[in-house]
Amino acid sequence: MIFRKLNEAGTPGMAFEFIELDVRASVGWFRFNRPPVNAVHWEMLDEFVPALQELAARPDVKVVVIASALERYFSSGADISAFKDTEPGRMQHWIEKTHHLARVIRALDKPVLAAIRGVAVGGGLEMTLHADLRFAAEDARLGQPEINIGFIPPIAGTQSLVRLIGRSEAFRMLYGGDLMDAAAALRIGLVDSVSPSEQLIDDVQAFGEMLASKPANALAAIRRCLIDGGGQTFDAGMEIEKKQAVDLAAHPNFEEGIAAFLDKRKPNWV
Repeated sequence: MIFRKLNEAGTPGMAFEFIELDVRASVGWFRFNRPPVNAVHWEMLDEFVPALQELAARPDVKVVVIASALERYFSSGADISAFKDTEPGRMQHWIEKTHHLARVIRALDKPVLAAIRGVAVGGGLEMTLHADLRFAAEDARLGQPEINIGFIPPIAGTQSLVRLIGRSEAFRMLYGGDLMDAAAALRIGLVDSVSPSEQLIDDVQAFGEMLASKPANALAAIRRCLIDGGGQTFDAGMEIEKKQAVDLAAHPNFEEGIAAFLDKRKPNWV
């Protein structure tokens, strides 16, 4: 089946076979759709970057959400059969593609959220580690089981996990390779919110619409400060903050925000 991205007027865009894209109230949804378990093979991986970039480039999309079209599976991770008899050069190509994917997600200038329901393991879960916030259904099960096949999370998973949940929890998670429930994931900071399963999509949509009401350039600046600056020294991070603040002050949205605040009215962002 071929999925076509629709804008809010219903106009079709680029077609994808394993990714379903749609836009609702300025929130763009990127959904894995390779039944039965959203196992990622080469062809599916090849669609990730162009689908994300196509969605994020739309002027009617203010927020991007990574999700699944399947209720029971967010993603089972990589399709292991794709790695049978894989030569080192071929595996290096896979890793280079997944690292490029991680960089693309982190470089987007719009907020990126994740809506996780069902089983979320391996590479599928790793993609969400590069999102700004992760929302999970209460019956979600999450983990990085790569150790059980003698491997590691290759979508920059080791680097994102240690920064997200800390060194000790990252070691525990990666060494053990076990799955955890949503409540445990919330306790260690792997996810940021847990919702009843039937309410998850609505909760993420509502949060996305709230973000979409904010000035887009300020959201982008916050993303750069936290993602780029958060991985550098404090002084280097302050330099990024200074540049973003100076750029924001020169933007019409700053003048509009000040005027709206003083006039006690809703701002009109550009």
